[in-house]
Amino acid sequence: MIRALYIGRFQPYHNGHHYVINQIAQEADELIIGIGSAQMSHEPADPFTAGERVLMITGALQDLHKPLYVIPLEDINRNVLWVSHVRAMTPPFHRIYSGNPLVIRLFHEAGIEVLSPAMYERATLSGTKIRDLIACDKPWEDFVPPAVVRVIQEIDGISRIRALNQDDGDCPGR
Repeated sequence: MIRALYIGRFQPYHNGHHYVINQIAQEADELIIGIGSAQMSHEPADPFTAGERVLMITGALQDLHKPLYVIPLEDINRNVLWVSHVRAMTPPFHRIYSGNPLVIRLFHEAGIEVLSPAMYERATLSGTKIRDLIACDKPWEDFVPPAVVRVIQEIDGISRIRALNQDDGDCPGR
């Protein structure tokens, strides 16, 4: 039995994350999704709370048909201790999937198997790009699973993102 860990900020959870998680699900029997920087919210780069991100992820993955654990992980700002922190906050896992060089290094040094999944359409599927589209009142819904659209609408996330970015001046015509 293989229990795998995948960590991301998921600000918001998007189709790139969804693709990677579905690839991981083909190799693992159980999945742990770690919501990184869980303490962050209501900021331009981190507009959603950990609880809102849990709703996005669990809604998007409701048809996964595998045991799924979604665990908020707060930053501790001490890299040397971070793997121990993650281990303390999650069910035991056998491997981690990450494309983040620091995460790869830290878990490798801790003796944990690390696999780097191929990113899916990274040029268009990034949280930054999706947040920018929302802030600039441009179509964004096709870049996230339908469950994420519903959560963002339910929590009035569109107006939150626009309010958090109202002074950045990066949107033409605004």
